[in-house]
Amino acid sequence: MNQDTVVNLSTQAMELALKIALPLLLVGLAVGLLVSVFQAVTQIQEQTLSFIPKILAIAVVLVVGGPWMLGELLTYTTDLWGSIPDMVG
Repeated sequence: MNQDTVVNLSTQAMELALKIALPLLLVGLAVGLLVSVFQAVTQIQEQTLSFIPKILAIAVVLVVGGPWMLGELLTYTTDLWGSIPDMVG
């Protein structure tokens, strides 16, 4: 296994992690922004107000996108395990 292989595997792993985490992060960002605008308009300064909507939105994204995320992880892992003999030998 040479340096190019390690860099390629690391790049693929980071791309997959970003692709899987991006929907969760974007939903959390959007809900947080909406709640903060709501707090600014209504002048409610409760710190914990954004926690419940964020958790619920992220749970919905996990339920809807969970099978896709799991499929991506399984595909990557299967390809990685299948390519081990070629990398070592």
